[in-house]
Amino acid sequence: MTGFAPVEPATATGKAADLLADVQKTLGLTPNMTKVMANSPALLKGYLALNGALAGGVLPAPVRERLALATAEYNGCEYCLSAHTYIGANIAKIDAAELESARDAKAADAHTQALLTLSDAIARGRGQVDDAALQSARDAGATDDEIGEVVGHLALNVLTNYFNILAKVDNDWSVVTPRTAA
Repeated sequence: MTGFAPVEPATATGKAADLLADVQKTLGLTPNMTKVMANSPALLKGYLALNGALAGGVLPAPVRERLALATAEYNGCEYCLSAHTYIGANIAKIDAAELESARDAKAADAHTQALLTLSDAIARGRGQVDDAALQSARDAGATDDEIGEVVGHLALNVLTNYFNILAKVDNDWSVVTPRTAA
């Protein structure tokens, strides 16, 4: 059961109705997370804006999905683990072994690994990262543009993780359970 009632697109009004219609048009479906976020149209609008801006950035979808999986595992968010496992497999075309590794902030590709390691260090350090960790990412080829987007994705993923956990959003994806609760 959700902690917050979902706003159903058919009965939504005002800004919430407009935003949910945009979600439906863009995705071809309206995930439960967006229905529950619609209780606060400002939140849903902000989420959609940041998500859209980062989707147009330099990090490719397979890297973005790996970042989302690592953060969801760290935060113990079943909804996001489930959603990003599905998106990673079916849209970003990441194989099952890499999806599983991403949950532990691991990747076969050295550049992707560096980005995951940096994101993990930022999350665990609550933004405090030593110079060596940042230099290690740069030594692996991470650009300032990519590093900035890693922070943006971390913020986006923490937002959705915390929201889904707090609001107890009903999972509308094939369930992927966190290995350990946060």
